[in-house]
Amino acid sequence: MPVIIDGHNLLRSIQKASEDFESVSDVQLCWIISRYLKAVREKGEIIFDGTGPRDKSQFDNIANLEVLFAGHGSDADTVIENKIRASTAPKRLTVVSSDRRLRNAAKARKATAIRSEVFWANLQRQLSRKKTIKEPAAKRSGLSESETKQWLKFFGLEQ
Repeated sequence: MPVIIDGHNLLRSIQKASEDFESVSDVQLCWIISRYLKAVREKGEIIFDGTGPRDKSQFDNIANLEVLFAGHGSDADTVIENKIRASTAPKRLTVVSSDRRLRNAAKARKATAIRSEVFWANLQRQLSRKKTIKEPAAKRSGLSESETKQWLKFFGLEQ
């Protein structure tokens, strides 16, 4: 399910919700979201108001996330509404914003609308999960007698 994120709305929600994230920049936010999208095997877009920084190279090569700026003549809300309207599969979209206007636009097209603070909580929960890697059975049971002899021979330690 592709994710469309209202960038500055999410940044404001993060700053209100947690003192730890007061200094999260738009670039840092994009990298965090990228890790989350990779973990949940999803792709997304984040749209910020304005033209963004002059040098946008920091936003290059962010996996699973396309970073857009609304530009001079528009705002992020309008760009997101247009994306919702233009979607050929709106039921598969997830729109992240606490802005009532965007949530209503999403619901009108049967897309999923998630408040920014809820999305951020889900993201943090997902990223804090430890990936469990299955240990090989040999780690607990040790090498067999023939494997031990083979390694001793390999290292020239056979008796």
